Amino acid sequence: MGITKTDMYTDDQNKFASLLKVLGHPARIAILQYIINQEKCICNDLVEELGLAQATISQHLKELKSIGIIQGSIEGKSVCYCIEEKVWNQFQEEFNAFFNQAVKVNHQCC
Repeated sequence: MGITKTDMYTDDQNKFASLLKVLGHPARIAILQYIINQEKCICNDLVEELGLAQATISQHLKELKSIGIIQGSIEGKSVCYCIEEKVWNQFQEEFNAFFNQAVKVNHQCC
């Protein structure tokens, strides 16, 4: 596997790429959508809802927690997860800023 040269890029570019990498798995998108619709979620609900193994769900939750987009609290033997609203809004601003850039198209080129 090749070595990535992340030092060639700005901190913002590296951070945005890391965010996209974590969100680049359909199971993580499904987890986020489920949590958003439930407002909070117990991990076992995800196993039933998504049909994935508990260990797989736990790994995806770990990745989502690593970027701060979800938070969890222990309630008895279960962990309840919810969207971290401040981080969600920050990511939304970053996505919007990226995709709202004006595109300069040379129609003679493409």
